[in-house]
Amino acid sequence: MLHLIPAPLHRAVMPLGYVLRKYYLRIFKPRIAGVAVFIRDEQGRVLLIRQSYGSGGWTTPAGGAGLDEDPEHAIRREVREELSCELVELVLLHEGEDTMHGAPQRNWVFHARADRAPCPDRREVVEARWFHLDDLPFPLTGPTERRLRLLEQG
Repeated sequence: MLHLIPAPLHRAVMPLGYVLRKYYLRIFKPRIAGVAVFIRDEQGRVLLIRQSYGSGGWTTPAGGAGLDEDPEHAIRREVREELSCELVELVLLHEGEDTMHGAPQRNWVFHARADRAPCPDRREVVEARWFHLDDLPFPLTGPTERRLRLLEQG
């Protein structure tokens, strides 16, 4: 249904939705699940995105997962919806527990390649660019900095 809302309007309301969700998580602390992926290209660069909401920092493609949803399915869905591409050679790098705005979060971090050039949806994702690991943009989000350590270890 959200695809029926014009992209500029969708982008405009995303920051409000983000703030409301953040307060909801802080107050009620529901158990949530999340997925993220490092998408690499043939040159070894990593894809980072900027979202229409949040801090404005660069981050990995990521999103929410249903508590009973298969994490691989969730990250493939998120990438398909937000970047209009499919993941190939998907490998799990990390599975763990964290918190998001005070709420307990189960999370999975993957590594993959894209089957074609990512194309931001211009709703949630406003920019997507490839970066060499020794030349990352500023600022990176906190979760992205933590995930990069996993990539270095994996």
